[in-house]
Amino acid sequence: MKKNDLSTRAMGRRQFLAAVGAGTAGMILGSRSAWAAKPATPFPMGKADHCIMLWLGGGACHVDTWDPKRKGNAKTREPGSYYDAIPTAVEGIQVCEHLPRSAAIMDRLTIVRTVNHGTIDEHGAAVNRMHTGRATSGTVIYPSIGSIVAHERGPGDEGVPPYVLIGYPNLTRGPGFLGARAGYLYLTDTEAGPRGLMPPPDVDASRMNRRRALLNGLRKNYIARGNRDEAVKNYDIGIEASMKLAGSSFMSIFDLDEEKAALRESYGGEFGQRCLLARRLVQSGVRFVEVSHNLNFINGTGWDTHKSGQLKQHGLIQELDNAFAALILDLERHNLLDRTLVVIGTEFGRPPEFDNEGGRGHHAKAFSVVLAGGGLNHGRAVGETDELGKRIVHTPVSVPDLFATIFCTMKIDPAKELYDGDRPIPVSDGGVPVTQLFAG
Repeated sequence: MKKNDLSTRAMGRRQFLAAVGAGTAGMILGSRSAWAAKPATPFPMGKADHCIMLWLGGGACHVDTWDPKRKGNAKTREPGSYYDAIPTAVEGIQVCEHLPRSAAIMDRLTIVRTVNHGTIDEHGAAVNRMHTGRATSGTVIYPSIGSIVAHERGPGDEGVPPYVLIGYPNLTRGPGFLGARAGYLYLTDTEAGPRGLMPPPDVDASRMNRRRALLNGLRKNYIARGNRDEAVKNYDIGIEASMKLAGSSFMSIFDLDEEKAALRESYGGEFGQRCLLARRLVQSGVRFVEVSHNLNFINGTGWDTHKSGQLKQHGLIQELDNAFAALILDLERHNLLDRTLVVIGTEFGRPPEFDNEGGRGHHAKAFSVVLAGGGLNHGRAVGETDELGKRIVHTPVSVPDLFATIFCTMKIDPAKELYDGDRPIPVSDGGVPVTQLFAG
């Protein structure tokens, strides 16, 4: 073999190794590299101090709610919207006929019609994506959006938790690598409050004090033996927080009977009462509240409208419309709307086509998320989908972009780095906020 041939092969190997090294570095840096294109000027910051997320678990159909298209037919399987469209308070923007109260306050809302993600159209993975802003990782447990807000902003008052989940607990809503202090307090009964903070009827103050003393003794003995277990530490954090909240004025927030009967009725049934409680929670200083709308499947399937669930979907939409509009107007009456961002989120949309049984499948390539309040420039629809709502025509908004918008509204820099041990991880996965929503 000639010397020049050996030299050429050596050069090729060096170039190959250099390329592999660069690729490996890129994988190690991960989402940090996405910030290389960050604008020279800082991201716009909003003025919200609280966030309420109304979660439509199961995948709400965008073409049957916030992005109506030409009418389809479930029986003949002609693709399209299931319901008629109606005008809103903003000229040129239409919504589903079963959203009349929301249509009347469209000037306080923004419909982001081009949210999308590449996560597999499966509920667990998509729910995780829409709560953490990232795909599931085998090495990192990412914190939820509620936990990041709790971590960065803390409670607005010493007597309340920073993050409340009105719904069943789930790993996707959790603090991930941020630890227990960024976790949530959860409840499913709006009137009784968090049952974990309520002692049994036969446990009076004296017995409670004896139990606390016993627990403190066990804790001191455990630590004295050199134990520093992370699980025990997180347990202690939870106990400490619950002790502060139990029996305090915080529990009075759950007494919805303090509100006027007419107001309670304006919110509607079970889901509406959760939304009323959410207003009371942010009014008390809670930073982030998630309200689940999939605990009571009044149509048989919730927002996962396969099969017959599609036929009674209007019941869910009407319940959402009633509670959402009541919440927005109630926040406004209490001078809280500009300081509270309300988000209607879901894991994905539904395709315009109907399946064999008249329902719809899953569709993550284009769906709608609604924003209200938070001091943003509302009265608009961001982005546009095609004539069937299946593909994005212009202004796509990725999940990181949506999260960056929410974080900026909450006065949190989406480029700030949090740490999983010594590994830096940005608050948002390279997202850029929708700048047109922020005042100039």
